[in-house]
Amino acid sequence: MSKRVRAPRQESRPEPERQNRSRAVSELLPAIGGAAFRKFGFVQSSIVSRWPEIVGEKWAGASAPESIRFPPGQKSAGVLTLTVRGAHAPMMQHVAPEIIERVNRFFGYAAVAKLTIRQGEVATWRVPAAPPSERPVPPELGNELKGIADPELRAVLESLAAGVAATRGLPKIG
Repeated sequence: MSKRVRAPRQESRPEPERQNRSRAVSELLPAIGGAAFRKFGFVQSSIVSRWPEIVGEKWAGASAPESIRFPPGQKSAGVLTLTVRGAHAPMMQHVAPEIIERVNRFFGYAAVAKLTIRQGEVATWRVPAAPPSERPVPPELGNELKGIADPELRAVLESLAAGVAATRGLPKIG
């Protein structure tokens, strides 16, 4: 007679989440976008999407960030590569220290130490205009807002004031 060898008993493990399930596009995009941005050296994808806010409309119209390369094992003292329209390259060289300062202020630490300029075609940036106010703000809420010089900030605050004026009582939950 031969001896029977039993397979060792396997512990029951929770079944892993299915990978081939249907998912919302919004669930997929951050992972796809994040991987693509990391591939091109961007720590945060927001430097690309918020470029006009970082450097200003004038310079954002002539340049676009291409990549940030850091020394091995570090996340500071990187080299920011910009794509700049041909005739704007000398101007961008003159304002390079200010661009480095603004990018570092955006990151909150000295992420960029050097700027490299590459000539090429740059996509145009369009900043959406603030939507017009739907209804006038009541005078008791909007008198202080007239002194605000920034039209976008004033529009946002007027919208907030109109929302506050439209509510009555405590908010209902549920």
